[in-house]
Amino acid sequence: MVYVLLGSGFEEVEAITPVDLLRRADIPVTTVGVTGKTVFGSHNIGIAADITLDEMNPADLEMIVLPGGLGGVATVRASQKAMDMLRCAWESGKFVAAICAGPTVLADLGITDGKAATCYPGCEDGMGQAILAPNVPCIRDGMLITGTSAGCAVPFGLMLIAALKGQSVADTVAKNFVIR
Repeated sequence: MVYVLLGSGFEEVEAITPVDLLRRADIPVTTVGVTGKTVFGSHNIGIAADITLDEMNPADLEMIVLPGGLGGVATVRASQKAMDMLRCAWESGKFVAAICAGPTVLADLGITDGKAATCYPGCEDGMGQAILAPNVPCIRDGMLITGTSAGCAVPFGLMLIAALKGQSVADTVAKNFVIR
């Protein structure tokens, strides 16, 4: 199961685009409301999360994804349970992915230390000991996947698919999505 954490103020494109692409690849995805069932993004778009954070089952977790958005990132940082879930996923050898300002939360947990990672331009100071990869839409270093911004949500989503199901499945989704 892929869990996508939605904190109040999350960046909608960075959450919904990967969810859509993963589901096109027949990968089970569950959106998780950090503060409740209905979560409003940074552009005041309300999303009905599939479950709340309290309903998450760590035993089912294959990948956890953290969208950016400064409000969403702050909401996740303020939730000990969300932070514990990210740490647990990493320590259990599961995929941990974040985009935009989201990777800075992973840096807070030491997850990006010594790993190639990217983030939103201007957030680099919050990346701890990451090996920053500028000018890439997204990058994978082992079980860590990071993306740059909302404009990079499609390549980020495709990289998540490739990590879980292989590059050929990601290529098929991209072809059917008609990326030129």
